[in-house]
Amino acid sequence: MRWSRIAPQLALTPALAITAVAFVGSIGWTIYLSFTRSRRLPEYGIDWSEWGRQYDRLFRDAGWEISLRNLIVLGLGSALAIVFGFILAAMIDKEKRGESFFRTVFLYPLAVSLIVTGAAWRWILNPTLGAQSFLRSLGWEVDFNWLAQGDTAMYAIILASVWQSAGFYMALMLAGLKGINTEIWSAAKLDGVPLWRVYIEIIIPMMKFTFITCAILLSLGVIKAYDVVVAMTNGGPGQSTWVPAYFTINALSAKSNLGYASAAAVMMLVITLVVFIPLVALTVWQQRKREATR
Repeated sequence: MRWSRIAPQLALTPALAITAVAFVGSIGWTIYLSFTRSRRLPEYGIDWSEWGRQYDRLFRDAGWEISLRNLIVLGLGSALAIVFGFILAAMIDKEKRGESFFRTVFLYPLAVSLIVTGAAWRWILNPTLGAQSFLRSLGWEVDFNWLAQGDTAMYAIILASVWQSAGFYMALMLAGLKGINTEIWSAAKLDGVPLWRVYIEIIIPMMKFTFITCAILLSLGVIKAYDVVVAMTNGGPGQSTWVPAYFTINALSAKSNLGYASAAAVMMLVITLVVFIPLVALTVWQQRKREATR
């Protein structure tokens, strides 16, 4: 009897040890290096007279400021994936015929990696090979050379990101819609309530946990966005599409500054916690509120 209680704990010990070393240990090591003068190789030993040197330099760096601004733009733009995901889910939920087909079609982009997505959209937005060339051959004078212009390149990345992730959020929203009691639809139809009011006043409030889950997943994806930026613009033109993850990797690889890159990585962790903790706290509060009203 005693062995049966100890056995599961022993089985989990290797996993816990790996997590402690590879995850918690790596975070602690990165934080430590951010206070050192490490360059190409780690330098152990903190000069307490300049312990915040890397962070002071980071906050004065124009590239970091651009990265933070682009992070906000990318986050707000990528939120459209949740909006489109809900619209697609509502359409599929109301139209039962062909549900499996459309669900597969909209989920297909998710099977493609962000690197492939970025490369595909870079080709689509290529002025000599992609959509612009095709539409101009039809006689339409359009300009789709977004990636070559600093003021539009970020919007091209948002477009690719929304295309790639909308199907994923559609699947989550569809699961949430399936969990709603069908009697609500029948009652609303008998009362003559317009469909848009049913969604806005009844369905969306009932799906708040689904929306919060989507917001958490979206925020984590936006903060660590790197692949699609590299594939589409490699940070250009200039620094116009730099994001924190790209800034961090660039500081490590191009500048060979391990301490500076560690400081940027620590700030990414802080940003993640600032966004993640309130959303999780809101979820827990809503869950306890629901349980209290039962």
